[in-house]
Amino acid sequence: MSDGPAGRLQALFEGHRLTPTQRRIAHCMVRRAADAPFLSSVELAELAGVSQPSVTRFAVALGFDGYPALRRHLREVAPPEPAPGEDTGHNAYQQAVLAEIENLRHLAGLLADPAPVERAGRVLAGSRPLLVLGLRAASSQARGFAYFAAKVHPDVRLLDEGGSMLTDRIDAAVRAGATALLCFALPRHPREVVEALEYARAAGLTVVTVAESAFAPVAAHSDLLIPAAVGTGLAFDTACAPMLLGRVLLEAMADGLPDAQARLEQFDAKAAERGLFVE
Repeated sequence: MSDGPAGRLQALFEGHRLTPTQRRIAHCMVRRAADAPFLSSVELAELAGVSQPSVTRFAVALGFDGYPALRRHLREVAPPEPAPGEDTGHNAYQQAVLAEIENLRHLAGLLADPAPVERAGRVLAGSRPLLVLGLRAASSQARGFAYFAAKVHPDVRLLDEGGSMLTDRIDAAVRAGATALLCFALPRHPREVVEALEYARAAGLTVVTVAESAFAPVAAHSDLLIPAAVGTGLAFDTACAPMLLGRVLLEAMADGLPDAQARLEQFDAKAAERGLFVE
């Protein structure tokens, strides 16, 4: 498990049954992991868009006497910060890369227990067809997964565009026999993704979700959520960990498909016949 600020907060929150409001506070703290030990309850409430008493109840739900006790705990486990003006030796671009490396370390720690990924792989492998959803910022993650999944899975249906047709396509997949939907959900979370997951579950689909945090808005509408943090050091979020987690899920799914290797060999043979690749 990573010992970075976000990783320590995730470890602190895991295992607690939190209300939607408390998950919102937790998600805010993970997003502001470096600042969290120094925020007042009022500041945290404003950042999370909740009331100050909600922050107090959140701290109590985690087992602390109140928010001051939670903040003291976070300060005790926080690593020392560089002194003002101290040169860390890294420019802003390097810091963004190092933050992504930390996200990958946290993902590696999470995967020390492979059971959730293996369970997800079996769920995805057993769905005919398999729906893969990702809108806006998450569309590239969904598209990449669907591209490779189609090489080993007999029927993969990509949902990377929103609008009124989204529920129609979910309905069509359910009629065709679909039992599962894989969702890539990254901030900022489009409202229609949350609504689509709610609709999919009501239609009987098992929802497996890759999101930046276990406290993301999509958590309440997911049967199995596996977190992979995004980098926030640049103007636009970076998503190396969610992409890698997608490939890990792809591997786990392929392990659950007895004809996956045969399908790959068939594709390679046809690609060679067509001269598809230059190498």
